[in-house]
Amino acid sequence: MVTRRDVASIVGLGAMTAAALASPAVAQTADNESTFARIRRTKKMRIGAVGGGAPYYMKDLSSGQWKGFYVDIAKALADDMEAELEITETTWGNSVLDLQANKIDIFFGLNPTPKRALVVDFSVPVFNNAFAILCKKDFKPKSWAELNSPDIKIAVDQGSSHDQVVSRLTPKAQISRLKTADDATAALQTGRVDAQCLITMLSLTVLKKNPSLGQLVLPTPIFATTSNAGFRRETDKTWRDYVNTWIDFNKGLGFIRNAIITNMELVGVTEADIPPGVSL
Repeated sequence: MVTRRDVASIVGLGAMTAAALASPAVAQTADNESTFARIRRTKKMRIGAVGGGAPYYMKDLSSGQWKGFYVDIAKALADDMEAELEITETTWGNSVLDLQANKIDIFFGLNPTPKRALVVDFSVPVFNNAFAILCKKDFKPKSWAELNSPDIKIAVDQGSSHDQVVSRLTPKAQISRLKTADDATAALQTGRVDAQCLITMLSLTVLKKNPSLGQLVLPTPIFATTSNAGFRRETDKTWRDYVNTWIDFNKGLGFIRNAIITNMELVGVTEADIPPGVSL
């Protein structure tokens, strides 16, 4: 069986990388050097990671080591770029700002919303997901319309895609915008809100950690989204184009799906736990 690494070693970075290395056009100053050229020159690739974002990102507080499927995917991308992976801790809400400030070269795990598309570029989808609601035990809404009521209190992490979706679909609800997703979960756990909006995969992880928290609901109609990588906007699109090629190549090999499923199992979630109507 041919593995991702076997094929990647044959294909390498391809003609695009060879041309970039050979061309005088990439010999730019540090001020206007493209992200792709800088990674190739410094042999360092910088990503952002969210401390409380399992199974996307998981940080061991004792060792400081990072795990998670987007960490594994980023490591494989860095390897193919012949670069060392550097991880900077961020939040879902601050990740776009970190890209704009040139603190990181890429952030995996962004939903491509129109608002974000005004300021950053996106990769092709890494995988599909859907928005879910974590509800207290005695509350089981069937639709987004049912959630759109002044009597309903919903917690979200401020600036996230969860925030944007709830703001659009349930504007009449009482929306508590908190700093992190963990803060929103705490609000649900302590009874300060009736529900929390999260991507399905994160919802499954939260419930596995705390089954007594409540229940997962997929309100109808199901609103699916994609999880993509985000990039700082720059004139030279070589970095974005390379990552797009890399994602499609590794999705075809099954590497990305395997990384996702393996890391889901690390937090107690199996493929069988994914609700009907949701697919990777």
